[in-house]
This record gives sequence, C-alpha cells and structure tokens, in this order.
Amino acid sequence: MKTISSVVEDYIKTKPYLSTALSQGIINLTSLSRIIKPDIEKILKKNANNGAIVMSLKRISDNMEFVSTHKIIKTLNKIGDITVRSSLLDYNFKISPTFLASQAKFLTEINDNKESFYTSSRGVSECNIIISSNLKSFLEKCFEKEFLVNKYENLSSVSIKLPNENVSVPGIYYFIFQRLSWEGVNIREVISTSNEFTILVDEDYVNIAFKVIKDLKNL
Repeated sequence: MKTISSVVEDYIKTKPYLSTALSQGIINLTSLSRIIKPDIEKILKKNANNGAIVMSLKRISDNMEFVSTHKIIKTLNKIGDITVRSSLLDYNFKISPTFLASQAKFLTEINDNKESFYTSSRGVSECNIIISSNLKSFLEKCFEKEFLVNKYENLSSVSIKLPNENVSVPGIYYFIFQRLSWEGVNIREVISTSNEFTILVDEDYVNIAFKVIKDLKNL
C-alpha cells in the first residue's frame, strides 16, 4: 500500500528542479504542497491531507540525498565540450600472450591518422577496441591472429568533458546514466578517464543521448 510519504518522495525524485530547490531551502513547502496535491492524489487514488504532504516535503528537504543531488547538478552545470562521433565499430577480443604486440602494431599503423577515432578498454580476460569505420582494414589485419569474441557495427559515441571536481562528488555517473535509461538509451560501452567519459550507443539512439546529456547543463 502506497503512503503519502513514499508517493511524495518518488514524485520529487522525478523533478530535478524541485529537488534542487528543496535542498537549498528556497521553496515554500505549504505552497508547493497545494500545487502538487492533485498529482499526489491521482497516484494515491484517494484524498491527501495538505499537512501530511508538507511534512513529507520537510523530511525530503532535510534528507542528505537531496543535498547530494544539488551538488551533482552544480557539477553537471559545468559540463564542457560534448563531442558526437558516428560510423564506429566495436571489437571485443579475448586477451592472449600476443595481444599487446598486435595492439602495438595497430597503433603504429594509425599513428599519423589524426582524424580517426580510436579508444580501448581492457578487462581481465578481454579487451574492447572502438574505432572509426575507415580503420577497419588496418585493425583486422593487425589482429587477424587474435580471437574475436564479438564485433558490433553502426555505432555512435558521445564524449563528455567533466569539470575537475567530478571525482569528489558521489553519484555523477549514476545521475547521468539514470536519465539515459529513462529515455530508453541502451549503453553499449563506457570508456572513462578522470575528467571525461565516452558512451557508445546504437546510431538510432545517439540524438536522444546527446539531448539528454546537453540538457543536464541546464538543470
């Protein structure tokens, strides 16, 4: 059974502007309760008391989770360049004793190619290499003796430059990925460094992903 408190909390979580205003203490709780009361009653499917809604809002405004959300939003407001690339390929290789030599050979081949995209992510037993489609022949030649687990085509990437303080604010990645998930964006790969990260998505979703991330700057 849904309670007024749980419904109000879930409702506020879907409203970044309200959660920020609550965490800053700059919103009148009584006025807000009157505004959101019809929506709360619709979810509850019964009448809700204004006083109970105000008390729920008060608990939320005192909750550290919303203070944290405010910190996240302040950090995301400082997002730098957002770069979109299309026509990418994602190769998933099993790591072998010769894998590093093959990778070194490939990097030597493309060293002077400044216009193409290349990045990689290595785990314990496998490595993913993401490239522009024009590097396909070079890569497949250099890795012809390696074990290819999977290959994905028709992909795009969105690269985001984050402010330096992102490393000290918990929840940055969760906040971003949550909103991408809400919009139905499936993330194929995530490649990150200290102050930037790249997500790889199917080309059909790149425009949605770009808009979601761009809108984070204006929360």
